[in-house]
Amino acid sequence: MADRSGAPVLITGSAGHLGANLVRRLLDDGARVRVLLRQEDNNEALDGLEVERVFGDIRDLSATRNALDGCHGVYHCAAKVSTIEGNRTHRREVYECNVLGTRNVLQAARDVEAGRVVVTGSFSAVGYDLDDPSAPSDETMQFYPMERTMPYERSKVLVEHECWRAAAAGQDVIVATCCALVGPADFFPSRLGRTMCDYANGKLRAFVDGGFEFVAARDIVEGHVLCMQRGRSGEKYIFSTEFKTISDILDLFEDVSGVPRPRRRMPVRLMLGFSEVASFYLSRCHPGFPQRFTPGAIRLLQKRRHADTSKAKRELGYQPTTIRAAVHEAYAFHYERNSIRNPRANRPIRCGASADGNPTASEGT
Repeated sequence: MADRSGAPVLITGSAGHLGANLVRRLLDDGARVRVLLRQEDNNEALDGLEVERVFGDIRDLSATRNALDGCHGVYHCAAKVSTIEGNRTHRREVYECNVLGTRNVLQAARDVEAGRVVVTGSFSAVGYDLDDPSAPSDETMQFYPMERTMPYERSKVLVEHECWRAAAAGQDVIVATCCALVGPADFFPSRLGRTMCDYANGKLRAFVDGGFEFVAARDIVEGHVLCMQRGRSGEKYIFSTEFKTISDILDLFEDVSGVPRPRRRMPVRLMLGFSEVASFYLSRCHPGFPQRFTPGAIRLLQKRRHADTSKAKRELGYQPTTIRAAVHEAYAFHYERNSIRNPRANRPIRCGASADGNPTASEGT
């Protein structure tokens, strides 16, 4: 049995997609893990796990300080993730959860001397070549604010500002930049997880092509651990596995599920116009309704942005696996939760990553 007698490491956002995978990795490594949860949230991602539970909200500095007391090392993964403009209430929630919440976590870590803080960043907050958006972006490229952007994107830029302010004052903080996440332990589920389930259940009739950088859950978790162990304070590192187009992702969905992919590709301008009207209406009249193809998401996909991960590879020894393996792991997770009910969908293949990151297969039972 693992020795968990040392000081615990704290994880915020532990019930989310990234956090749930990170908790499992740290427990497998033998770490003592404390998680900060909100009572009103869905926390099933932690059911049956040997973690210390503390309840509070990162928007409350006192509660955050109490959660961190006695910890050594912090992974701040909590965030309000959104691709919609939303109404005034939604935008304020994004700001308070992401920006003020990060400020409180950093302040609390200083107050109780909790040591290094690894903060999850977003690739959407990394800049790009304005003349060639698809050219690889690295950590030196500044976010371009002179175009229409999503509240979430702007909030993650401000999250980094909070980190650099703290680092300038001497705090040990690193930003681990995450791309579009693919993998298991996706309990809510994520936007991509819902899309996978819709696809396998035969509900996805058409698509809008585009592309983005995707990161396997095991890779972004490894990136966070590497940042904690080897990263340079005051720096950020981009973690991605592979660039994929939406058409590439659908090919992988077809491969894993056996369900034929949709052939109808919607014109971008038509879909963008429709999404503008739909998102405006839903954000104001039905703010709780899940929106799939939002204007912000479509615009982001059309840039077909690529990531340069050479800094993480050079300084941390980061070695990405494959998105194919991550898709297999995600499919098995959703299938076993009965989120995939299509009788024509394949049973999952049990995948363990081989040395090259590709799945090693055995038929599921």
